[in-house]
This record gives sequence, C-alpha cells and structure tokens, in this order.
Amino acid sequence: MDVPARQIRAVHEEGSVVVYQAYPPRIAEPALEAGTFVAPFKVERMTWIKPSFLWMMYRCGWATKPEQERVLAVTITRAGLDWALANSCLSDYERELYASHEAWHARKRATPVRVQWDPERSLALERLEHRAIQIGLGGEAVQRYVGEWITAIEDVTPLAHEIRDLVATGAHDAARRRLPRERPLRLRAELAAIVGASDPEPA
Repeated sequence: MDVPARQIRAVHEEGSVVVYQAYPPRIAEPALEAGTFVAPFKVERMTWIKPSFLWMMYRCGWATKPEQERVLAVTITRAGLDWALANSCLSDYERELYASHEAWHARKRATPVRVQWDPERSLALERLEHRAIQIGLGGEAVQRYVGEWITAIEDVTPLAHEIRDLVATGAHDAARRRLPRERPLRLRAELAAIVGASDPEPA
C-alpha cells in the first residue's frame, strides 16, 4: 500500500503523541530526572521534534554523533501538537500553500513554529519517496512545550543501539520488530492545509 507523500506517522494514543530528540548527556540526564527540559537546556533557542524514529536515527547516526549521544522519546499532548501545527509556517516557500512570497514571509514573522518535510528513512537510513515531518519550536512554542505539553520522557538510546546492531548483522526482520509502532496520525483539515499534509481526516 502506498504511503501518502506527506503523512505524519507516530506512536500515539488518544490525547498523546511521541516525538524524538537527541541531546548530549548534560541535557538529557537533567531532563529525564525532571520529566521535562531544564537547564542547561535553553528555552531561548529553537528546538526540533521528530515523530519518526528512523528519521531521528538518520539525524543522530544511531545516537553516535557528537552532542546527540542520548535519544529521548518525549510524550506530548495531542493538544500541544495541534497548537504547534496551527501556529506554524513551512521553512521554505511553496506556491501551493502561500499566495505569494510576501504572504509566506508574513506568516513566518507571525508564527513561532517551523515545519519541514524531509525524506523518510529506511532501516538502512536510505532515503524513501515519502516524507517525514520535523517541527521546529521557537519562542512561545518552546515555553509551552517545556511547561505544558510534555507528559513523559524516556531514554531510548539502548533501543537505538540494539536496532543498529541488528541491522549491522543483517537481522532486518528482528530489527523491524523492535521499531516503535508508528501509525498514521490524521490531522483536521485546517491543520493539514497549514502544513501541507497529504491525508487530512475525512470531513
């Protein structure tokens, strides 16, 4: 079955969604202890959340890249995710979504969240045809993320290493069974229109 070109796939339950971030131990360990991000995490900086586990693995090199040695699964409220998407703008101009470059620039100035659709990754971290969403939180969105949206944080670095080792030995079926079970997360039509998602909820 074909996967829509731009579809959010995530581990999710009613009211919650799991996203991934990778940090050095000096940020990850205080966050795990506090249940949210605390100093030295900087709320003044944009922070990117990724619902796709394999895209996170591509980005952090299976938790081996400098400053990305710890992978965190962060559970946030669905209401928080919806707020982020409602207050977002694509990082790059797309004529299908914006009336003009000026309209896109105005939207960027008015919103604290950025959205990018990047090629999804396979177990081998190769590019796939369909896309995975990245959501960049800045300004008010970071404050809400840290103060309101996060309900749990789990260190999944051991899982990342386990799956990497299975892939390295050619045990792809076993590796696939260990992946987080991500399912399509359908968006309300107005949110799908804002971020350019391919599969909104039926009216």
